[in-house]
Amino acid sequence: MNIVIILAGGTGTRMGVDRPKQYIEVKGKPIISFCIEKFENCNIIDGIIIVAAKEWQQYIRKYLINISKFIGFASAGDSRQESILNGMKNCPKKAKNIIIHDAARPNVSEKLILNCVKYLDEYDGVMPVLTVKDTIYYSSTGEKIDKLINRDCLFAGQAPEAFNYNKYMKIHDGLSNSQLASVRGSSQIAFENGLNIKLINGEEHNYKITTIEDLRKFEEEMK
Repeated sequence: MNIVIILAGGTGTRMGVDRPKQYIEVKGKPIISFCIEKFENCNIIDGIIIVAAKEWQQYIRKYLINISKFIGFASAGDSRQESILNGMKNCPKKAKNIIIHDAARPNVSEKLILNCVKYLDEYDGVMPVLTVKDTIYYSSTGEKIDKLINRDCLFAGQAPEAFNYNKYMKIHDGLSNSQLASVRGSSQIAFENGLNIKLINGEEHNYKITTIEDLRKFEEEMK
């Protein structure tokens, strides 16, 4: 089984609005709904788990009426990685692969989902990435340049990220909440524990809604 874990536990404080960004409504439905529908309509996906704060779960249910692949909710953790772990603990026993996605990335394409999953026959995990276009400088103080970093070797990670369920679950054994909180990306913990991660081409259109400008861009696209 290919199980999607949609992370919707973030508070989205940078947006400066009265609700987390994934629940802002565009064209009469919350941003998270666009993600859910993409995975519902992808034929290789067998189930969807949504990680969300309990106070938002009833709100989300209103938009799950026609979602046949919804398995259930998992509680949001104190960190992104703890939320992922909570989601994995709610996966069915037959789960073979997990696909981790951010609720604030509504433009995920079927092609990207398919590409993430297909490489799991050869690799332990898959992460879509974008090349870095700007010149990158390293500064230890933020006030002076210490060195120039070769951008040809730099890549920006996106979601969804896909992993072999058993291998990814195992590397979480015995980790404390503080250790989970130190993880900055789903593939970071996999790489650091020796899993073989495949990088594939990401998509510019698969941006994460983080700022008001991102939201306005998505609203214009939906008109």
